[in-house]
Amino acid sequence: MSLVRKIFMLRAIVVLCALCAVTLALLPLQYVSVALKLPTRRWIPVFYHRALCRLIGLRVRERGARVRGHPLLVVANHCSWLDIPVITAAAPVVFVAKREVASWPLFGLLAKLQRSVFVDRARRRQTGEVNAQIARRLAEGDPVVLFAEGTSSDGNRVLPFRSALIGAARDALAGAEHSGRVLIQPLSAAYTRLHGLPMGRLHRPAAAWYGDMALMPHLIRVLREGAFDIVLTWGEPVAVEAQTDRKILAKSLESTVGGLTVAALRNPRPQPSARRSFLRKKPVRGAPDRDQGMTQAAEAAEMRREPERPGSTSTQAA
Repeated sequence: MSLVRKIFMLRAIVVLCALCAVTLALLPLQYVSVALKLPTRRWIPVFYHRALCRLIGLRVRERGARVRGHPLLVVANHCSWLDIPVITAAAPVVFVAKREVASWPLFGLLAKLQRSVFVDRARRRQTGEVNAQIARRLAEGDPVVLFAEGTSSDGNRVLPFRSALIGAARDALAGAEHSGRVLIQPLSAAYTRLHGLPMGRLHRPAAAWYGDMALMPHLIRVLREGAFDIVLTWGEPVAVEAQTDRKILAKSLESTVGGLTVAALRNPRPQPSARRSFLRKKPVRGAPDRDQGMTQAAEAAEMRREPERPGSTSTQAA
């Protein structure tokens, strides 16, 4: 093993030990907060995931802003398990996850303590129960995040949004709002740089977790590499009525999130007025563009290409 590989492996071990220490310290606090329904049940996960982002080396920049003061459904694209800490570090959210996640070692426990809503897609009769759980989270003031693709992608494009998922979540929103209009906000997560250099199509799977990728090898690789740049872009909220066609709504949200993702991949450096990072107290300076690795036309073309491997249902998406 070369010296460089040894250094990277040592980094992964150190980061993993630090993550375990932070997890063990905060798990009991979050358990008590959830059991007693304390306000800290929302903010401990934010603090925890911000610590994870800092330890792993994730630098997150936000464009736009999350809607506040409304029962809110956030509809996002999904390309990695890293989406969970990245989004949670930016806002006190809960996720809609597939039922299998609840049984995963450690990750299932973390998802439960973040009060995720678990969906069993094989049992359609539970739709009303799931909607009721989503409505309760919304009524309590928690933004609910839905990965509308239903799986994860390779990070180079946005997969088609599933109208059934959005329709069910829309119904839950309507029940929580107790009015004819609800808010759905699109959100794009784009992984743009690795060690300060632009990520191309071939390098983006270093962050993306999709297809038949095993979790633990990918986790070790992320801990070993670190230093990812992610752009989170909040789109304009959409006011939705009960009679809104879910298929048209899904296509509209898919188009918006896809456009935001293309824009972030083309230009990963935020404009001066939009620069913001929750991991720093001063403005973030973008790394110099140097060699972009691909032209804007090529970046746009790759968004239209099919992933090299099909997405799987092994992610936290519902």
